[in-house]
Amino acid sequence: MTKKVITLGEVMMRLSTPGNERFLQADQFNIVYGGAEANVSISLAQWGVKSYHVTAFPDHDLGQVATNYLRQMGVGIDYIFTSEGRMGLYFLENGAMQRASKIIYDRFDSAFANFDGAEVDWDLVFDGADWFHWTGITPALSQRAADMTLAALKAASTKGLMISGDINYRRNLWQYGKRPLEVMPELIRYTQVIVAGMADFENCMDITAEDYEEACIQAKKDYPQIKYITTTERDSISASENGLSAILWNGKNLLTSKKYNMTHIVDRVGGGDAYMAGLIYGLLHLLDQEALEFGVAASVLKHSIPGDANLVSLAEVNSLVKGENVGKLLR
Repeated sequence: MTKKVITLGEVMMRLSTPGNERFLQADQFNIVYGGAEANVSISLAQWGVKSYHVTAFPDHDLGQVATNYLRQMGVGIDYIFTSEGRMGLYFLENGAMQRASKIIYDRFDSAFANFDGAEVDWDLVFDGADWFHWTGITPALSQRAADMTLAALKAASTKGLMISGDINYRRNLWQYGKRPLEVMPELIRYTQVIVAGMADFENCMDITAEDYEEACIQAKKDYPQIKYITTTERDSISASENGLSAILWNGKNLLTSKKYNMTHIVDRVGGGDAYMAGLIYGLLHLLDQEALEFGVAASVLKHSIPGDANLVSLAEVNSLVKGENVGKLLR
């Protein structure tokens, strides 16, 4: 039976310098659209999952273009709304060799940050759904966005959905007077699958530990509903070459994935979202270790694709998991 997944979050216009140009050199930008949660929906849509994204855009042409983009990517647009405010933007300078990539956000007073979700019928949104995914980016944007996230989580929990949250602590986003520890714990209490690194544990869950497994065990004590905790592990040799693997704690064991060496990276933005989408797909269809390997392979492939979205097929991900056709010319 086809699964149905709902995501919630802001979609921004991304403006990237051509190739590896610096901001100081650029006289034009390449435009795509993306956002952490929408990127997850797009990946899942490529793999045959019914994916719907809940968001708000300004009521003008840029909002329509972003809506059209989601539709083109196979994501359901039934729950897209309009709101007062502007289109959120971010600017990307792709790094190369030992020069790091740079991102500049310009999302203050965006339509999504101003959206309170009062128009959303959450019972309708979650009707027949299997999974709801959110990230810590949304409650960091505004009190309205935090309140909307909580309302969505309560409704999804009542409907019995599996809920995942990428904690994604970003200090610079929390600018509306609340600290993460005042907001995030209540949201996490509705969440069964969390993506969290050590900084996320400390800043959003008030957990300090000597190692990752110890942090997971403490998180389970504090949040008994948690079933899985995961994070990716990246070795940055340069902007162009990284090692990537992931770990998944399933309440009993700490599972470790295969480690990939990624050379000649094209675009690492969205790599974490690709992993999250792969893990969701895997946990819906596969065993725990298989789900972990599927997620990492999906993320690795994303690093070969320009833009935010991971436009790869199930066959391509499974082929990489099995070590088949790696880098070959397929005819």
